[in-house]
Amino acid sequence: MAAETATKAGLFDSKVLGHPAGLFVLFFTEMWERFSFYGMRVLLIQFLTAKVLFDDPFSGWGWSAEQAGALYGTYAMLLYLTPILGGVIADKYIGSRWAVIIGAIIMTLGHASMAAEGFSKLWFFLGLACLVIGTGFFKPNMPSILGEMYKSLPEKKDGAYTIFYMGVNSGAFFGMMLCGYLAETEGWHYGFGLAGIFMLLGTIQFWLAKPLMGTLGELKEVNTTVDKTPEQIKEDEETKNPYTTIDYVLIAIVSVIGLLYAFNDPLSKNGVLDLFSFLDTDILRGQNIMAVLALITFLYLVISRILRYGKIIRDRMFAVILLAFFLMFFFMSFEQGATSLVLVARDYVDRTLEGPALLIFNIINTCLTIIPLLIISWVLILLAKATWKKIALSNIILFICFAAIWAMAIYMLNQEFSKESSEITVSWFSILNSFFIIALASSVSKLWDSKYNPSAAFKYGIGLLFVAIGFLILGLGSMGASEGVKMSMMFLVLTYLFHTLGELFISPVGLSYVSKLVPGKMLAFMFGMWYLALAIAQKFAAILGGQIENIREEYSLSHFFFLFTIIPAAAAILVMLVNPLLKKLMHGVR
Repeated sequence: MAAETATKAGLFDSKVLGHPAGLFVLFFTEMWERFSFYGMRVLLIQFLTAKVLFDDPFSGWGWSAEQAGALYGTYAMLLYLTPILGGVIADKYIGSRWAVIIGAIIMTLGHASMAAEGFSKLWFFLGLACLVIGTGFFKPNMPSILGEMYKSLPEKKDGAYTIFYMGVNSGAFFGMMLCGYLAETEGWHYGFGLAGIFMLLGTIQFWLAKPLMGTLGELKEVNTTVDKTPEQIKEDEETKNPYTTIDYVLIAIVSVIGLLYAFNDPLSKNGVLDLFSFLDTDILRGQNIMAVLALITFLYLVISRILRYGKIIRDRMFAVILLAFFLMFFFMSFEQGATSLVLVARDYVDRTLEGPALLIFNIINTCLTIIPLLIISWVLILLAKATWKKIALSNIILFICFAAIWAMAIYMLNQEFSKESSEITVSWFSILNSFFIIALASSVSKLWDSKYNPSAAFKYGIGLLFVAIGFLILGLGSMGASEGVKMSMMFLVLTYLFHTLGELFISPVGLSYVSKLVPGKMLAFMFGMWYLALAIAQKFAAILGGQIENIREEYSLSHFFFLFTIIPAAAAILVMLVNPLLKKLMHGVR
């Protein structure tokens, strides 16, 4: 109904590249949000672990990798938990459109708190809290609006999500490149501030596009008197499983323990407070004992609830849980890109270039910067031509954004070309993931339409093996490194290449199988489970990444990378071995 109303309002009359122009409003809104999010993320670990100079808070806080990893892990964990609540609030009370606007405003305030010169640690943590809360409102509701837009055009939905995904990666690419460059060359607050500026402009652009978007994303009354089809009645009966009092009690217990653990980890590692110290033993810390108890309770809750369904639904939900389990091993390894690999790029990779090597790098970097900017600017011009009469002010805001991006890109490239010798910024390596996704996504997706399309278990297995190969390359490269001798940057470039291939084999595939295996009425519950698995994986990734200095001092740097070679490789072998079980549990779903 919503899509039909939008069609009558003329949303689908204005087209860009064969799609409704409204898709590209969402594209650019998501792009600026990802610009701000990844622009800030690439700086966080660097800022926390950078040495304090002359009591200047903007020179860094000088934390250990373990302390910084604990805080980043809690932050990343909450980023995947708050969208569960944000989606519920949007569905029941404010609608997706206002949830996106509110979330973006809160995130803008968060960036402002972190960027203010001379800020106290209180303002920094308030900024992080705003980013977590704002993401909770924003993250689940942009895809929701997109899905509503294409409700009457299911045949175009795959293409729309592909374009939207390019917006995600374009924002991440430019955010990490430009925020990282400004922060590392001009000062941390410039990087944090730039992220917030584009978040604000992206919000204004989305708000001003209301005449084009019509009623999409607005809260609508649900007509419960509509006669249901026999299929809907059957699904209601098969999925009827009300929460019991015991379920609610267990949910409350797990939630309280999980949140206390998440906050206790960075607090205790920074010597502020340890809520669970009274449970400490010689083998395990008290907080880890509580985490294990919460995990056991949670598994009992999930398994007992799934067992109440009929056989086919029960089996398919167990298949989703199994896929989520192996997804955790992937993200525990892959997300080292936000923690330990940032420190590796800063401290253990030779980033200095001069002469012909510097010229070649600058040419490559120019192509990496200018070509994507030209393509996206061309899309912006197409959008403006198609929608200028309806949303001129929204288009003007976008032109201002791109004028600023072009100016900063030219400034960055001019600065680098004028140097006789240069040190590549740490954040530059983080853009490689987004670049490789944009370059390789279409080629990998073609495999799924060919005769070489493997089963879910083998896609997961191959993806995990790619991640293991990436860490194996770094392990071999670091074997030659010693005090004062750093490894070649090509080892890190190749690692990002293989990790990106692994992501393309696993990340989009997992979400696709959730939508295929779970009845529509239960999608919210299972996507919540999926996000929870990602949240746990993010926390584990940061905890393990925070051990890089401890492992290096006790053993060697290569030991750390070989550990992350073994973990995903073992998980890859295991998931491929359970392929027959997964096929059986899926009951014919491919």
